[in-house]
Amino acid sequence: MPEGPSIVILKEAVQSFKGKSVLSAEGNSKVINPEMFSNQRVIDFKSWGKHFLICFETFSIRIHFMLFGTYRINESKASQARLSLKFDDGELNFYACSVQLIEGSLDEVYDWSADVMSELWDGEKAISKLRSQPETLVCDALLDQNVFAGVGNIIKNEVLFRIKLHPLNIIADLPDEVLKELVAEAVNYSYDFLRWKKEYVLKKHWLAHTKRICPRDNVPFAKHHLGKSKRRTFYCSLCQKFYGENYPEIKSLPDKGIRKAKRVKVKGS
Repeated sequence: MPEGPSIVILKEAVQSFKGKSVLSAEGNSKVINPEMFSNQRVIDFKSWGKHFLICFETFSIRIHFMLFGTYRINESKASQARLSLKFDDGELNFYACSVQLIEGSLDEVYDWSADVMSELWDGEKAISKLRSQPETLVCDALLDQNVFAGVGNIIKNEVLFRIKLHPLNIIADLPDEVLKELVAEAVNYSYDFLRWKKEYVLKKHWLAHTKRICPRDNVPFAKHHLGKSKRRTFYCSLCQKFYGENYPEIKSLPDKGIRKAKRVKVKGS
């Protein structure tokens, strides 16, 4: 699933079509009528978190790539596109994605201050949202698109490792400075992600995501599907601190081949 920085890259890549009129449209999306694009001019391209937005005068199209969605610019795949837009000098094709129609102003639909890559991002507002859900696990909080639009599982794992925070902490247990660091690094890492992705070196910079050994402590990472979303979480039980009174009992969690989780005391707790 593309994370926010990847959607920003797509937005930048299609700017040549801004101001151009759609010559024809087709696709197997059941919620879009191809005729609605007839002679419609693209007003803008926007992104909000993991959403790619194609803006026309009276409506917008939201593309969400889900788990397996892809796109092609000025080329196509053998499979039928969910949505294909043809212009006089090129085409945009979207596959295996969710396509939705949004009528009216996007400002009424999206809170731009929640997008970690938006110029309107509001860190203080994010902190306030987090404090309003004190029992939420930090591994869930980082994936909450209403708080951190654009943050996905890669960013989640890397941010928690970067700031040495155990994924099973709850928001209420975090000191103020740690909560602020969590919010700040969600943005910082997203821009690092963007830069590394453009340079085709993103995976070379992963320190925790999909890794087996902690580069700080040289011990095996734990790997579990944690939180409400059950997304893969890689973490070090030594250097990623747990702030609660009792270290979480995780021996019953399923092991996926890295190691059996053990109940250990976290440094500094």
